[in-house]
Amino acid sequence: MIKEERLNIILNLLTKEQKVLLSELSGKLSVSEDTIRRDIKTLSERGLLKAVRGGAVPHSSVPRHYRAREHYDEASKDIIAMKALSFMENDQVILFDGGTSTLAVAAHIPRDLQITVITNSFPIANILEDHPTAEVIFAGGRLNKTAYTTMGVSTLNTFRTIRADICFFGICSIHPTLGVTTKNYEEAQLKRAMIDMSKRTIALATYEKINKADSYFICPVTDIDTIITNTSPDHADLAAFEQAGVHLL
Repeated sequence: MIKEERLNIILNLLTKEQKVLLSELSGKLSVSEDTIRRDIKTLSERGLLKAVRGGAVPHSSVPRHYRAREHYDEASKDIIAMKALSFMENDQVILFDGGTSTLAVAAHIPRDLQITVITNSFPIANILEDHPTAEVIFAGGRLNKTAYTTMGVSTLNTFRTIRADICFFGICSIHPTLGVTTKNYEEAQLKRAMIDMSKRTIALATYEKINKADSYFICPVTDIDTIITNTSPDHADLAAFEQAGVHLL
């Protein structure tokens, strides 16, 4: 069997099973684990999977650019948003990152809810512009044209001066043992700071982001208080998160 055939088989198995192990692939393909390890490295370098100890897991398949994500799976994001509203109360200080799931939450904030929102997202700031009782603090910095957010030292410093009641942040990838990860190094640093400065951390994750991993580590799942998804909290794929002590909604 030539290398490209093995690579296609590995990707097909990964799509079907959501993870692959070196030992199992070695037996199925009748090659050494070292050969499989090199194959996985090749696929990782092509950006087609995330290599981990003993095997590989998928990358998140969600589009990266904001414009591509803006209207992507809106129904699922609305389900998440409606669940998120149960955590909001008057007089809270809430951090919102630049995800489209957090944008959906911002769009559903009741018109009479008196809160302060701190965000680095231009779309979130824009959607709350006419909200009659929400105060908005914008964390300025360098424009990330892919995500329509600010980044850099100025943005980090703003978040580090806040003591928030809640942090709502969108998930790129989350895995029970590999933690919360993302595709961008600076984004990982910002999300980490937001988590550190909040009493309660609530991750917003559509089902397709569950049990995935990307290159830049944000935090272990044990740093998250609640994961809100568009599926039932009793779903079998969420069991490992519940076992880790994370509340599921």
